[in-house]
Amino acid sequence: MGGFLFGYDSAVINGAVTGIQRHFHVGSGETAFVVAIALLGSAVGAVAAGWLADHFGRVRTMLLAATLFAISGVGSMFPPSIQVLATWRVLGGIAIGIASVIAPTYIAEVAPAAYRGRLASFQQLAIVLGITVSQLANYALNSAAGGESTGHLAGIQAWRWMLGVETVPALIYGLMALSIPESPRHLIATGREEKARQVLREVEGPGVDLDSRVAEIRAVLHSEHKPRLTDLTGGRFGLLPIVWVGIGASVFQQFVGINVIFYYSSLLWQSVGINESNSLLISLSTSIINVIGTVIAMLLVDRIGRKPLALAGSIGMAAALSTAAWAFSYRHGTGTSATLPSLQGTVALVAAHVFVLCFAFSWGVVVWVLLGEMFPNKIRALALSVAASAQWIANWAITVSFPDLSDWNLSATYVIYACFALLSIPFVAFCIKETRGKALEEMG
Repeated sequence: MGGFLFGYDSAVINGAVTGIQRHFHVGSGETAFVVAIALLGSAVGAVAAGWLADHFGRVRTMLLAATLFAISGVGSMFPPSIQVLATWRVLGGIAIGIASVIAPTYIAEVAPAAYRGRLASFQQLAIVLGITVSQLANYALNSAAGGESTGHLAGIQAWRWMLGVETVPALIYGLMALSIPESPRHLIATGREEKARQVLREVEGPGVDLDSRVAEIRAVLHSEHKPRLTDLTGGRFGLLPIVWVGIGASVFQQFVGINVIFYYSSLLWQSVGINESNSLLISLSTSIINVIGTVIAMLLVDRIGRKPLALAGSIGMAAALSTAAWAFSYRHGTGTSATLPSLQGTVALVAAHVFVLCFAFSWGVVVWVLLGEMFPNKIRALALSVAASAQWIANWAITVSFPDLSDWNLSATYVIYACFALLSIPFVAFCIKETRGKALEEMG
């Protein structure tokens, strides 16, 4: 549910941007600010999540995220001004940041090594399901309001409903978090070994040697001190090499431009001549492709490994983005009067869907799996927080820059994204170490 809300809250703005622009009479600059400001909140939440998880436990941190999601949903539904809406978006962003860290941390710590990749993939599956449901809700609400996001349902504009509906899954998230056990590693770290034994027996099965597992975890934990930011420093470039690899993976995941599809696709397709209702339908179809690709990754990540999936995805994304750049080079006109020739319009749609598929079966899943397992135990939560924070800052940079870049040259913008996809190939080949099948205590 944390991943679901992560996906829902971050992508639901896609359907609401047109309504926000019309209701508050703002242009693309102000809209980009409202869309992107949540990502800065996400960076803050990601940094805070590691400290919160280590001091208050994984489950309590989830409950905090659920509460922030619910408050943000209600506030975003009834903002008196664009500035107040931005404030509620920041609060929701903090919740997203916390969820982006706490879920992979928790999953990695309770999952047996043989299944960890597949179980960690549920985080990404939940994210893409959240994105898909948000696009489905946007399309349904838009259609029920007469094809306009400023149309009314029960006296309330459709875009307000889009932003407010997340309160329901937020409450479910909080209730479900109360039903799951605390991480055995956190329990041992806080002196509750008997409870940790119960959890290990539940999640790893009756055949597990509890004494050796507890001793193994205790030995690793007792050989370390409470993680601080200084623990991440070292090497020639200020931080430990493994931390830079995590940051690099996070940045590449965003710099290929994936979230342009999920945050701005309704405006993107309207900018090449497709009406608002149909643009939301296209957004829904790409979200469905996202789910399909994620399921493929879940089936393969523990069978063929993390690196092969990432390499295949990078190659596919580079090809699809280059094709989209070629198609968008034929755009004529600006704003809502812009059009694409029929052939290029079809190619652009196919390329966008192929891009989403390639991202979903590779980087969408692999990065979250790697971040949950690649760091040594003593710095895992904190290093993951730093890497996830870098991811949100990169996401913000892409999100806030896209409207101006697309106004400048949409085709060239996609060439930039294609270049980052190409650069990710040598990054994976030379910087990423395979983690398939290794116990967390082996990560050094």
